[in-house]
Amino acid sequence: MHHASHKEQLENFSSALTTAYGKGLPIATPNSWLDAFAMLKLYLEPLIKKNRTIIFIDEFPWIATPRSGFLTAFEHFWNTWASRQGNLVVVICGSAASWMINKIINNRGGLHNRVTKRIRLLPFTVGETEAYLKERRIKLDRFQILQLYMAMGGIPQYLKEVTKGESTTQAIDRLCFTKDGILHDEFSNLYHSLFDKAEYHLEVVRQLSAKGTGLTRTEIINAAKLTSGGHVTRLLEELTESGFISSYIPFGKTSKDLLYRLTDEYSLFYLKFIEGSRATGAGTWMKSMSGRSWPIWSGIAFEAICMKHIPQLKKAMGIEAVYSEESVWRYRPKSALEKGAQIDLLIDRADFCINLCEMKFSANEFEISKAYATELTNKESVFRAETKTRKSTFLTMVTTFGVKNADKYPGLIQRQVTMDAIFE
Repeated sequence: MHHASHKEQLENFSSALTTAYGKGLPIATPNSWLDAFAMLKLYLEPLIKKNRTIIFIDEFPWIATPRSGFLTAFEHFWNTWASRQGNLVVVICGSAASWMINKIINNRGGLHNRVTKRIRLLPFTVGETEAYLKERRIKLDRFQILQLYMAMGGIPQYLKEVTKGESTTQAIDRLCFTKDGILHDEFSNLYHSLFDKAEYHLEVVRQLSAKGTGLTRTEIINAAKLTSGGHVTRLLEELTESGFISSYIPFGKTSKDLLYRLTDEYSLFYLKFIEGSRATGAGTWMKSMSGRSWPIWSGIAFEAICMKHIPQLKKAMGIEAVYSEESVWRYRPKSALEKGAQIDLLIDRADFCINLCEMKFSANEFEISKAYATELTNKESVFRAETKTRKSTFLTMVTTFGVKNADKYPGLIQRQVTMDAIFE
């Protein structure tokens, strides 16, 4: 039970055990978690003599309230009895990923090295999303699936709300821009269900949403008005482990120079279009697509998706067997006479080559303008000059439908990858 008292958690346990017994008579509420696990042991002993039995404890962090003694009691239950029963499987689950990693996986007490199997449940990839929708007989082309993913990510709980016969635009209108839509007010509830004092997490996410290129730790502290220290480190770890933000070491830098980006699709979409929007109902999303925010958001969202599908991009480039390290890079000019540059994705390969990747989302084939061609040339030259790299650099375009006029600038674009690559 979320935010329940120690007493309420124990009452809930006795209720669950009563249901499991199935004999109708209510089981007395235990006085402590040590008593609770002793009761559970008595219930399990006759069962495991006959059959393999599974105990599943959901939302483990919710039960382990401060000073409740739950974690200590569980450690005792597992170490002294449960771990020795060959017919017993104990599964513990928690959506607060950072808590599970710090308190269970990296436990330094009674649960140290006691975990026998780990399942890290990640969102669907773009390809898995396509397969899931196809299994449900929902017919959407890849461009529509990509747009759907850009709005809500690969979360099955959200994707299962998409219905047959509706377009991506209709689905987004219904789920995000109607009062009863599950994504209309999911944002705040989501963070508060995962984190204590979620206001700090929300503030960091808001600051990152306003800066698509990312922020360093110091920049986050200043922008969110936080106090430097262990609290910030823990906050960033919790957001990272839970999949809301991602960190990247810039090319040629160390872990001290980590750059953080908001990479949760729904959070980015909500903050750009749902929060504070007065428009609701049919046609809302189509109208938003004609606004000034849409090109900026779509570019950032597409970049974030590409960064999550680097193995698929490497496969499409034919370099999946080549060891590589992925990073971002930006150069801020030291004077008005210099030109700055930023590279969305750098694939630094062990075969002495570097792919400088540019991600561009568009509804049609992407057309390189003269100004953009100059910008690309500048990026490559600034990168080579500032990094002093001796490796070969390949400008690589990752687009939805390919580049329309690459032949107009011979030798500029060395590789091309379309959105089909990330579906593989």
